[in-house]
Amino acid sequence: MTGETQLATLLRSLDPELAAPEVVFVSFADAQYGDYADLQPLAMVQEADGMTLVVQKTLADQFQLAYDGVFRCITLKVHSSLQAVGLTAAVSRQLAQRGISANVLAGYYHDHIFVPTQQADTALSALKAIESL
Repeated sequence: MTGETQLATLLRSLDPELAAPEVVFVSFADAQYGDYADLQPLAMVQEADGMTLVVQKTLADQFQLAYDGVFRCITLKVHSSLQAVGLTAAVSRQLAQRGISANVLAGYYHDHIFVPTQQADTALSALKAIESL
């Protein structure tokens, strides 16, 4: 099943949902895919500087890992195509207008926006407002 590519349709159908757990971004300088599986990462990005994992805050605290900032994930439940143009920009712009940082991760079916915990409810309301524009 291919995802939606038309920006207008995507914006009318975002259906944002706020996930409950708080998450953090942690980095490991000399790690690679598969390392730290016991942290049950929600996402992984391999960079030249090291491996970044997105993990639940409770696990990071349990393992005494350093992190900067605590986030909540808003999933856009619309099935967006990886070829869609403008969705990330529109979402980021809506949040930026409210002073909310947006760390976006695209999965095969959905886009996930990690926003600071203290601004999560405002971010969710802002994204819901896009649907009615």
